[in-house]
Amino acid sequence: MKNFIMAIIALILVLTVSSVFVVFEGQRGIVFQFSKITRDSTTGDMKVYEPGLHFKFPFINTVRKIDARIQTLDEAADRFVTSEKKDLMVDSFVKWRIVDFSTYYLRTSGSIENARALLKQKVNNGLRTEIGTRTIKEIVSGDRDGIMAKALESAKSSREDLGIEVIDVRIKAINLPLEVSNSIYERMRAERTAVAKEHRSQGQEQAEIIRATIDAKVTVMLATAQKNAQEIRGEGDALAAKVYADSYSQDAEFYNFFRSLEAYENSFNSKSDIMVVKPDSDFFNYLKDAKKAK
Repeated sequence: MKNFIMAIIALILVLTVSSVFVVFEGQRGIVFQFSKITRDSTTGDMKVYEPGLHFKFPFINTVRKIDARIQTLDEAADRFVTSEKKDLMVDSFVKWRIVDFSTYYLRTSGSIENARALLKQKVNNGLRTEIGTRTIKEIVSGDRDGIMAKALESAKSSREDLGIEVIDVRIKAINLPLEVSNSIYERMRAERTAVAKEHRSQGQEQAEIIRATIDAKVTVMLATAQKNAQEIRGEGDALAAKVYADSYSQDAEFYNFFRSLEAYENSFNSKSDIMVVKPDSDFFNYLKDAKKAK
């Protein structure tokens, strides 16, 4: 008997717990009865449970909770075409939340992935319309706010279509497609390389001009120095010749004697010096005739 009572109490506890569900703040609840959505008995609309404690039939009703907080749709950048038929990669994000849970569930089956796909398509359609009426210069140079405002206004229809309120649409970045960017970078690199080669050739030309000018100046300086050296040497030789001539005119015999001594000194300044001359050569006049030396 005691075990039976305990089983009854346990069953009651299980039924009580199974008949209660809690919807937390930031959530909404939808109750299903045998896989069918429960509806309001008076209006026939889908019954959405607000945050709080609620009751359901155990084992008959199931609860599905939906996030009612602000969501962010931030996926990969998409390709858009401008009025110039130029491709742009636009990276954007969307802030949104569910405001009509009945419509949201009927259109998306309660799947967040389905909601994101449908919302992205709607926002991209608005962006594509706005970008398609503008040039790249207009988009990049300051009309971004206008594009976002128009895209947000276009996405407001998602409230009726999807039960979703689009709070904000923002463009994070606008870039050229990778293949276009690479071609532009290659062209810029080629242009910079051509400019660098031109500057380098101009520098080499200037270097050659400077080098030729310096070489010419050096040549002129060397020629002038050689000319001056030759003039000074000529003046010295003339002065020496004059001195010799004056000396010779004063005492020719002493002059000859002095010159012979210089010749002897230069000829016999080393023991290894050898001269092959005739004994009666004039070279030995002052060595043979001591009287003449005196």
